[in-house]
Amino acid sequence: MSDEQPRFELEFQPAHGQAVPVAEDVLRITVNNPGPFTFHGTNSYIVGRNSLVVIDPGPADDAHFSALMAAIGDRPVSHILVSHTHRDHSPLSRRLKAATGALIVAEGPHRPARPLHEGETNPFAESSDTDFVPDVKVGDGDRIEADGFSLTAILTPGHTANHAAFALDGSGILFSADHVMAWATSIVAPPDGAMGDYMASLERLLTRDDRIFLPGHGGPVREPQSFLRGLRTHRRMRERAVLERIKAGDRLIPDMVKVIYASTDPRLHGAAALSVLAHIEDLVEKGLVITEGPPRLTGTYMPA
Repeated sequence: MSDEQPRFELEFQPAHGQAVPVAEDVLRITVNNPGPFTFHGTNSYIVGRNSLVVIDPGPADDAHFSALMAAIGDRPVSHILVSHTHRDHSPLSRRLKAATGALIVAEGPHRPARPLHEGETNPFAESSDTDFVPDVKVGDGDRIEADGFSLTAILTPGHTANHAAFALDGSGILFSADHVMAWATSIVAPPDGAMGDYMASLERLLTRDDRIFLPGHGGPVREPQSFLRGLRTHRRMRERAVLERIKAGDRLIPDMVKVIYASTDPRLHGAAALSVLAHIEDLVEKGLVITEGPPRLTGTYMPA
């Protein structure tokens, strides 16, 4: 794979509701919640043989709960790991805990990456699981000991402030959730997410030697290092495109989106505007772009 751009993989059979083996002692069950942000649906993972760990149980969906319970059977579940608190990943953790007695493990409750500016609203507020409270909070490098195996929390903020990936120790497998996915780039939308954090998290994963990523949507990332370098290049090119539009005279984010995302599904232009804002926040922080007051979707931007 070239380092110039990531090669996205759009071939994926979701097999909704079915437990699909994806690695030794790892099953994937995909929720039937397809959409422009979820691809074919959210992936939940069941890890273990005799005693289990569930990763990202998903949204409050009766059919998915039944599919998880059928795959679990009569085996005990020790932990429910939650990568982040968007409503397509975390709400079912409460019902699953009630059914299994497992401990819910995550970086922490939902929070924005930065305080909201005066008069600002969070466009992803309805997508956020603000009721979520983990039983166990994990820090970077903390290990979750299960029955015969362990997982290590790798904090990867950017998509959300509380995003975490989980490495299955000794296997080369990283459950990368929404930070790195084979089918598309992750949405980084202020104030929930922050581009500076996201880029730092990419760099963090580039220091590792994982063999495969199992993401929150779509199929596996089979060449993680090449793919990560491609994502980094892609984001840097987006940043350059934003800066070039501002230097060319674009002052408003909607005008930049029309050019930079001309070939993107119009349903995603709202998210694209937030991505441009995330880049602008980073460019203002770096001193390359200026604006009056804090960066906003409605702000006016000029080159420094």
